[in-house]
Amino acid sequence: MTQTPDSIDAVQHMLGAQGYVCGRALATVVFLSLRLGRPLFLEGEAGVGKTEIAKALAASLNRRLIRLQCYEGLDASSAVYEWNFPAQMVAIRTAEAAGGADRQALQQELFSDEYLVERPLLQAMRPDEHGAPVLLIDELDRTDEPFEAFLLEALSDFQVTIPELGTIKAPEPPIVILTSNRTREVHDALKRRCLYHWVDYPAFDREVEILRARAPEAAEQLSREIVAFVQHLRTEDLFKKPGVAETIDWANCLLALDVIDLSPEVIADTLGAILKYQDDIQRLQGSEAKRILDQVQASLEVA
Repeated sequence: MTQTPDSIDAVQHMLGAQGYVCGRALATVVFLSLRLGRPLFLEGEAGVGKTEIAKALAASLNRRLIRLQCYEGLDASSAVYEWNFPAQMVAIRTAEAAGGADRQALQQELFSDEYLVERPLLQAMRPDEHGAPVLLIDELDRTDEPFEAFLLEALSDFQVTIPELGTIKAPEPPIVILTSNRTREVHDALKRRCLYHWVDYPAFDREVEILRARAPEAAEQLSREIVAFVQHLRTEDLFKKPGVAETIDWANCLLALDVIDLSPEVIADTLGAILKYQDDIQRLQGSEAKRILDQVQASLEVA
Protein backbone atom coordinates (compact mmCIF):
# COMPACT_ATOMS: atom_id res chain seq x y z
CA MET A 1 0.00 0.00 0.00
CA THR A 2 1.42 3.38 -1.02
CA GLN A 3 1.72 5.79 1.89
CA THR A 4 0.02 9.17 1.78
CA PRO A 5 2.35 12.16 1.23
CA ASP A 6 3.83 13.80 4.33
CA SER A 7 3.97 17.39 3.06
CA ILE A 8 2.28 19.85 0.70
CA ASP A 9 5.29 19.77 -1.62
CA ALA A 10 5.04 15.98 -1.71
CA VAL A 11 1.39 16.28 -2.79
CA GLN A 12 2.35 18.59 -5.66
CA HIS A 13 5.12 16.23 -6.72
CA MET A 14 2.86 13.17 -6.42
CA LEU A 15 0.08 14.70 -8.52
CA GLY A 16 2.59 16.14 -10.98
CA ALA A 17 3.95 12.64 -11.58
CA GLN A 18 0.44 11.75 -12.85
CA GLY A 19 0.37 14.77 -15.17
CA TYR A 20 -1.82 16.83 -12.83
CA VAL A 21 -0.33 20.29 -12.30
CA CYS A 22 -1.80 22.17 -9.35
CA GLY A 23 -1.03 25.26 -7.29
CA ARG A 24 -0.05 25.29 -3.64
CA ALA A 25 -3.53 26.22 -2.38
CA LEU A 26 -5.10 23.15 -3.98
CA ALA A 27 -2.21 20.94 -2.91
CA THR A 28 -2.65 22.20 0.66
CA VAL A 29 -6.33 21.28 0.88
CA VAL A 30 -5.62 17.86 -0.67
CA PHE A 31 -2.86 17.29 1.90
CA LEU A 32 -5.19 18.28 4.76
CA SER A 33 -7.95 16.03 3.43
CA LEU A 34 -5.58 13.07 3.39
CA ARG A 35 -4.01 13.89 6.76
CA LEU A 36 -7.29 14.56 8.62
CA GLY A 37 -9.45 11.98 6.82
CA ARG A 38 -11.97 14.64 5.81
CA PRO A 39 -13.98 14.59 2.56
CA LEU A 40 -12.84 17.18 0.02
CA PHE A 41 -15.51 19.27 -1.72
CA LEU A 42 -14.38 20.83 -5.01
CA GLU A 43 -16.45 23.41 -6.85
CA GLY A 44 -15.69 25.14 -10.13
CA GLU A 45 -16.65 25.45 -13.76
CA ALA A 46 -16.86 22.30 -15.86
CA GLY A 47 -13.55 21.18 -17.30
CA VAL A 48 -11.18 22.76 -14.78
CA GLY A 49 -9.84 19.43 -13.46
CA LYS A 50 -12.00 18.56 -10.44
CA THR A 51 -12.66 14.97 -11.50
CA GLU A 52 -9.06 14.49 -12.62
CA ILE A 53 -7.83 15.10 -9.08
CA ALA A 54 -9.56 11.94 -7.87
CA LYS A 55 -8.11 9.95 -10.77
CA ALA A 56 -4.61 11.29 -10.11
CA LEU A 57 -4.90 10.52 -6.38
CA ALA A 58 -6.06 6.96 -6.99
CA ALA A 59 -3.28 6.30 -9.49
CA SER A 60 -0.53 7.85 -7.37
CA LEU A 61 -1.60 6.11 -4.14
CA ASN A 62 -2.31 2.81 -5.92
CA ARG A 63 -5.85 2.84 -4.58
CA ARG A 64 -9.05 1.70 -6.22
CA LEU A 65 -11.10 4.53 -7.74
CA ILE A 66 -14.86 4.18 -7.14
CA ARG A 67 -16.97 6.71 -9.01
CA LEU A 68 -20.55 7.65 -8.22
CA GLN A 69 -21.81 9.73 -11.15
CA CYS A 70 -24.67 11.85 -9.86
CA TYR A 71 -27.84 12.63 -11.79
CA GLU A 72 -31.30 14.00 -11.13
CA GLY A 73 -33.41 11.42 -9.30
CA LEU A 74 -30.46 9.49 -7.85
CA ASP A 75 -31.57 7.84 -4.60
CA ALA A 76 -29.92 5.98 -1.77
CA SER A 77 -30.71 2.51 -3.10
CA SER A 78 -29.15 3.27 -6.48
CA ALA A 79 -26.05 4.64 -4.79
CA VAL A 80 -25.68 1.92 -2.13
CA TYR A 81 -27.11 -1.43 -3.22
CA GLU A 82 -29.91 -3.34 -4.83
CA TRP A 83 -30.97 -6.98 -4.88
CA ASN A 84 -30.55 -9.19 -7.91
CA PHE A 85 -34.26 -9.82 -8.35
CA PRO A 86 -34.00 -12.03 -11.47
CA ALA A 87 -31.58 -14.36 -9.70
CA GLN A 88 -33.77 -14.36 -6.59
CA MET A 89 -36.80 -15.34 -8.67
CA VAL A 90 -34.87 -18.22 -10.24
CA ALA A 91 -33.86 -19.42 -6.77
CA ILE A 92 -37.48 -19.24 -5.55
CA ARG A 93 -38.81 -21.21 -8.52
CA THR A 94 -36.05 -23.77 -8.17
CA ALA A 95 -36.91 -24.24 -4.49
CA GLU A 96 -40.63 -24.53 -5.29
CA ALA A 97 -39.94 -27.12 -7.97
CA ALA A 98 -37.80 -29.14 -5.55
CA GLY A 99 -40.58 -29.04 -2.94
CA GLY A 100 -40.27 -29.07 0.82
CA ALA A 101 -38.09 -25.93 0.95
CA ASP A 102 -37.54 -24.35 4.35
CA ARG A 103 -39.15 -20.91 3.96
CA GLN A 104 -36.97 -19.24 6.60
CA ALA A 105 -33.77 -20.75 5.23
CA LEU A 106 -34.77 -19.69 1.72
CA GLN A 107 -35.39 -16.14 2.86
CA GLN A 108 -31.98 -15.96 4.52
CA GLU A 109 -30.37 -17.29 1.36
CA LEU A 110 -32.20 -14.83 -0.89
CA PHE A 111 -31.05 -11.84 1.16
CA SER A 112 -27.41 -12.81 1.42
CA ASP A 113 -24.25 -11.46 -0.20
CA GLU A 114 -24.75 -13.89 -3.07
CA TYR A 115 -27.70 -11.85 -4.38
CA LEU A 116 -26.46 -8.42 -3.31
CA VAL A 117 -25.49 -5.99 -6.07
CA GLU A 118 -23.08 -3.48 -4.56
CA ARG A 119 -23.22 0.12 -5.78
CA PRO A 120 -20.44 2.71 -5.31
CA LEU A 121 -21.13 3.80 -1.71
CA LEU A 122 -21.26 0.22 -0.43
CA GLN A 123 -18.19 -0.73 -2.45
CA ALA A 124 -16.31 2.14 -0.79
CA MET A 125 -17.14 0.73 2.66
CA ARG A 126 -15.60 -2.65 1.93
CA PRO A 127 -12.05 -3.52 3.04
CA ASP A 128 -9.38 -3.41 0.34
CA GLU A 129 -5.92 -4.92 0.45
CA HIS A 130 -4.46 -1.79 -1.19
CA GLY A 131 -5.95 0.52 1.44
CA ALA A 132 -9.02 2.72 1.58
CA PRO A 133 -10.30 3.45 -1.94
CA VAL A 134 -10.81 6.88 -3.47
CA LEU A 135 -14.56 7.57 -3.63
CA LEU A 136 -15.45 10.16 -6.25
CA ILE A 137 -18.96 11.60 -5.88
CA ASP A 138 -19.06 13.48 -9.15
CA GLU A 139 -21.34 16.44 -10.00
CA LEU A 140 -23.25 16.38 -6.73
CA ASP A 141 -25.19 19.48 -7.80
CA ARG A 142 -27.13 17.32 -10.30
CA THR A 143 -28.85 15.39 -7.49
CA ASP A 144 -31.82 16.35 -5.30
CA GLU A 145 -31.74 17.58 -1.70
CA PRO A 146 -33.01 14.25 -0.22
CA PHE A 147 -29.89 12.51 -1.54
CA GLU A 148 -27.71 15.20 0.05
CA ALA A 149 -29.43 14.50 3.37
CA PHE A 150 -28.65 10.80 3.00
CA LEU A 151 -24.98 11.60 2.36
CA LEU A 152 -24.75 13.48 5.67
CA GLU A 153 -24.87 10.21 7.63
CA ALA A 154 -22.82 8.24 5.15
CA LEU A 155 -19.97 10.80 5.17
CA SER A 156 -20.16 11.44 8.93
CA ASP A 157 -19.95 7.83 10.13
CA PHE A 158 -18.72 6.17 6.93
CA GLN A 159 -21.35 3.49 7.23
CA VAL A 160 -24.48 2.42 5.38
CA THR A 161 -27.45 0.38 6.53
CA ILE A 162 -29.04 -2.46 4.58
CA PRO A 163 -32.28 -3.49 6.33
CA GLU A 164 -31.87 -7.18 5.47
CA LEU A 165 -28.19 -7.33 6.48
CA GLY A 166 -27.70 -4.57 9.06
CA THR A 167 -25.14 -1.76 9.25
CA ILE A 168 -21.91 -2.00 7.28
CA LYS A 169 -19.13 0.28 8.51
CA ALA A 170 -15.93 0.99 6.64
CA PRO A 171 -12.89 -0.50 8.44
CA GLU A 172 -10.96 2.51 7.14
CA PRO A 173 -12.70 5.67 5.85
CA PRO A 174 -12.40 6.04 2.07
CA ILE A 175 -10.72 9.08 0.54
CA VAL A 176 -13.77 11.08 -0.53
CA ILE A 177 -13.78 13.68 -3.30
CA LEU A 178 -17.05 15.48 -4.06
CA THR A 179 -17.35 17.77 -7.08
CA SER A 180 -19.91 20.34 -8.15
CA ASN A 181 -20.24 22.56 -11.22
CA ARG A 182 -22.43 24.84 -9.08
CA THR A 183 -25.53 24.59 -11.23
CA ARG A 184 -27.27 24.88 -7.85
CA GLU A 185 -26.11 25.49 -4.30
CA VAL A 186 -25.25 22.45 -2.20
CA HIS A 187 -26.59 22.56 1.36
CA ASP A 188 -24.30 24.06 4.02
CA ALA A 189 -24.74 21.04 6.29
CA LEU A 190 -22.97 18.85 3.75
CA LYS A 191 -20.26 21.41 3.06
CA ARG A 192 -19.50 21.67 6.79
CA ARG A 193 -18.48 18.01 6.80
CA CYS A 194 -15.91 18.67 4.08
CA LEU A 195 -12.85 20.71 3.36
CA TYR A 196 -13.68 23.13 0.55
CA HIS A 197 -11.81 24.49 -2.44
CA TRP A 198 -12.89 26.48 -5.49
CA VAL A 199 -11.02 25.21 -8.56
CA ASP A 200 -10.63 28.19 -10.86
CA TYR A 201 -9.32 28.52 -14.39
CA PRO A 202 -5.51 28.50 -14.19
CA ALA A 203 -3.34 31.51 -14.94
CA PHE A 204 -1.55 31.60 -18.29
CA ASP A 205 1.79 30.16 -17.14
CA ARG A 206 0.14 27.36 -15.18
CA GLU A 207 -2.12 26.39 -18.08
CA VAL A 208 0.93 26.26 -20.36
CA GLU A 209 2.56 24.00 -17.79
CA ILE A 210 -0.56 21.80 -17.73
CA LEU A 211 -0.51 21.56 -21.51
CA ARG A 212 3.17 20.74 -21.44
CA ALA A 213 2.39 17.82 -19.09
CA ARG A 214 -0.69 16.54 -20.93
CA ALA A 215 0.34 17.21 -24.55
CA PRO A 216 4.15 17.15 -24.44
CA GLU A 217 4.47 16.73 -28.23
CA ALA A 218 3.16 20.26 -28.82
CA ALA A 219 5.84 22.84 -29.59
CA GLU A 220 6.29 25.58 -27.01
CA GLN A 221 5.12 28.38 -29.31
CA LEU A 222 2.02 26.46 -30.39
CA SER A 223 1.20 25.65 -26.75
CA ARG A 224 1.44 29.30 -25.81
CA GLU A 225 -0.79 30.31 -28.74
CA ILE A 226 -3.37 27.67 -27.82
CA VAL A 227 -3.51 28.73 -24.17
CA ALA A 228 -3.60 32.44 -24.98
CA PHE A 229 -6.42 31.93 -27.49
CA VAL A 230 -8.50 29.80 -25.10
CA GLN A 231 -7.96 32.24 -22.24
CA HIS A 232 -9.10 35.08 -24.49
CA LEU A 233 -12.22 33.09 -25.37
CA ARG A 234 -13.06 32.90 -21.66
CA THR A 235 -13.39 36.69 -21.63
CA GLU A 236 -15.94 36.59 -24.47
CA ASP A 237 -19.70 36.42 -23.97
CA LEU A 238 -20.06 32.70 -24.65
CA PHE A 239 -22.80 30.30 -23.58
CA LYS A 240 -20.16 27.80 -22.37
CA LYS A 241 -16.59 28.93 -21.78
CA PRO A 242 -13.92 26.34 -22.63
CA GLY A 243 -12.22 24.64 -19.69
CA VAL A 244 -8.76 23.19 -19.34
CA ALA A 245 -10.09 19.89 -20.68
CA GLU A 246 -10.99 21.66 -23.94
CA THR A 247 -7.54 23.25 -24.09
CA ILE A 248 -5.97 19.80 -23.92
CA ASP A 249 -8.44 18.34 -26.44
CA TRP A 250 -7.76 21.16 -28.89
CA ALA A 251 -4.00 20.74 -28.59
CA ASN A 252 -4.31 17.02 -29.32
CA CYS A 253 -6.53 17.74 -32.34
CA LEU A 254 -4.01 20.22 -33.71
CA LEU A 255 -1.19 17.73 -33.18
CA ALA A 256 -3.18 15.09 -35.07
CA LEU A 257 -3.46 17.56 -37.96
CA ASP A 258 0.30 18.35 -37.84
CA VAL A 259 -0.44 22.02 -37.18
CA ILE A 260 2.66 24.09 -36.47
CA ASP A 261 0.99 27.39 -35.58
CA LEU A 262 -2.52 28.79 -35.41
CA SER A 263 -4.25 30.40 -38.37
CA PRO A 264 -7.84 31.61 -38.87
CA GLU A 265 -8.47 28.67 -41.20
CA VAL A 266 -7.20 26.09 -38.71
CA ILE A 267 -9.23 27.68 -35.93
CA ALA A 268 -12.41 27.63 -38.05
CA ASP A 269 -11.89 23.95 -38.87
CA THR A 270 -11.33 22.85 -35.26
CA LEU A 271 -13.67 25.04 -33.22
CA GLY A 272 -15.70 21.96 -32.30
CA ALA A 273 -12.85 20.83 -30.06
CA ILE A 274 -13.15 23.88 -27.78
CA LEU A 275 -16.72 25.12 -28.19
CA LYS A 276 -19.72 22.82 -27.70
CA TYR A 277 -22.63 25.06 -28.70
CA GLN A 278 -23.48 26.13 -32.24
CA ASP A 279 -24.24 29.71 -31.19
CA ASP A 280 -20.74 30.03 -29.73
CA ILE A 281 -19.17 28.50 -32.85
CA GLN A 282 -21.07 30.88 -35.13
CA ARG A 283 -19.90 33.81 -33.04
CA LEU A 284 -16.28 32.85 -33.74
CA GLN A 285 -16.68 32.28 -37.47
CA GLY A 286 -15.14 34.59 -40.07
CA SER A 287 -13.28 37.70 -39.04
CA GLU A 288 -13.92 37.30 -35.30
CA ALA A 289 -11.46 34.42 -34.97
CA LYS A 290 -8.86 36.40 -36.91
CA ARG A 291 -9.37 39.42 -34.66
CA ILE A 292 -8.80 37.35 -31.52
CA LEU A 293 -5.81 35.56 -33.05
CA ASP A 294 -4.21 38.89 -34.00
CA GLN A 295 -4.62 40.12 -30.43
CA VAL A 296 -3.19 36.88 -29.05
CA GLN A 297 -0.14 36.95 -31.30
CA ALA A 298 0.48 40.62 -30.52
CA SER A 299 0.31 39.96 -26.77
CA LEU A 300 2.71 37.02 -27.05
CA GLU A 301 5.21 39.13 -28.99
CA VAL A 302 5.10 41.80 -26.29
CA ALA A 303 5.54 39.16 -23.59
